[in-house]
Order: sequence, then C-alpha cells, then structure tokens
Amino acid sequence: MTTATFTPPQTLSKRVSPGTTVRNVLTLAWRNLVQIKHNPMELLDLSIQPIMFVLLFAYVFGPAMEGSVDAYLPVVIPGIIAQNALFAGMSTGFGLNTDITKGVFDRFRSLPISRSAPLAGRILADTAKQAWSMMILLAVGFAIGFRVETNALALVTAFVLLLTFAVLFSWTSVFIAMKVNEPEKVQIFGFVVIFPLSFLSTAFIKSTHGIPGWLAAVMDNSPVTHLVEAMRGLLIGGPVLNHALIALAWGVGISAVFAPLSLRAFKQRA
Repeated sequence: MTTATFTPPQTLSKRVSPGTTVRNVLTLAWRNLVQIKHNPMELLDLSIQPIMFVLLFAYVFGPAMEGSVDAYLPVVIPGIIAQNALFAGMSTGFGLNTDITKGVFDRFRSLPISRSAPLAGRILADTAKQAWSMMILLAVGFAIGFRVETNALALVTAFVLLLTFAVLFSWTSVFIAMKVNEPEKVQIFGFVVIFPLSFLSTAFIKSTHGIPGWLAAVMDNSPVTHLVEAMRGLLIGGPVLNHALIALAWGVGISAVFAPLSLRAFKQRA
C-alpha cells in the first residue's frame, strides 16, 4: 500500500514587483491607445475639436480683440492649447468610469496584475492623446500664420510643462469618475468646472486691464493664467520661470488633494 501525500495549495503573493507593475501599466496604456483603431471617432474628436476652436477664436474674435487674426494668434494659440489640455484631462475620468460601469475592471481584478495598473495605464494613454492634440493645435496655428518665436528646446519644454500640469490636474476627473455612476456625469463636471476656470483667466486676452478689480484679481491668480503665460513665454518669448513654478505648484497642490482621495475611492469601488 502506498500513502498519498497531500500538498497544500500555494498562496500567490498579492504584491507585484515594480518591474511587473511598469509592464502592466504600459500594456494597459497600449490597450487604451490601440482602441482608437477600432473607434476612429475618438481620434477625430481629439483632432476636430482643437481645429474648430482655433479657427473660431482666431477668425471670429481676432479682428475684434487685436485688430487682425495675425495679431491675435500669439495670444490665443497658447490659451487654446492650455484649455484643450484641461478638457482632454476630463476624458481620463470619462474612460475610467466607462470601464468600471461596463465591468472591465472586474476582469482586471481577476488577473495577476498590479491593482494600480488600470488607473495608471489610462492616465498614461490619455497623456499621449493630449500630446497629439497639442501637435494638432500647433499645426493648425502654423497653417494660419502662428510662429514659434523662441527655439526647439523651449517648444519641447512647453510640451513637458503642459503635459505635467494636465496629468496633475487630471486627478480631479479621476476622483469624480470614482464617485459617480455614469460617464455623462463626468462630462457635466467638465463643463461646470473647466469652462469657468479657463475663461476666468488670460487664456484669450492679453491682460486683465479694464476688468473690475475683484475679478481681475481672481483671473491674475488663476492656475490657468500662470500656465498660459508660461506657455506664451516658451512659444513666443516673455517671462517663464515664475509662471511655470506657480502653475506647477497649483498642479501639485491639486494632485496632493485629489490623488489620495481618488486612490481611496478606487480601492473601495474596485
């Protein structure tokens, strides 16, 4: 007679190594990007909306604001780029909420991957989409007369600054996505918050001269104003460092509040 031996089942570690986490994040980021091939309308939305904003603001407001389109382009192109980055950040929350409500995150939980990878992968993919939108905006601006008056290094720095602020600010939409039960509610948040935030700034005007004092104070201290002024300095010349530091300080402060809240809500929901 032989005695059967019983081997207890091995318990898989719940921890994932940093290297595996990075691979998981990159894989899920690629998943979010490759979906564009099956849904071309998403790429059209990222491309057509920036083109529409540039043309409308340049040709409708340009002659009235600065006397000509060419004179208004150095003012409005950096402003539209900053505004578009904020709106693009809302797509992060929209996509996350869609994945959660459709049960995609339930499938992710059954896989031996990092628990933060779906969240980080979505943010990374949307950062790449924002870079695409910025290139489209600059290309349209070049086509109608806008010119970068600094150098290639300043242009790259403008890309980095914009994407860094957008990632930091996107934690607001991530938090909203974790708290609401429909993707459309994330969009409502975007309209309620982003529109006032972008228009209560110098994104579409040279300065706050002539605006009532209390409103001018709000606009001058807006994070969007400092981001836009830093972008203008990097693209057409002017002060950069102070505006960039203040904009990044705002971004860090926003992420310091909403990132922990988002992660807590993510753990509770996922």
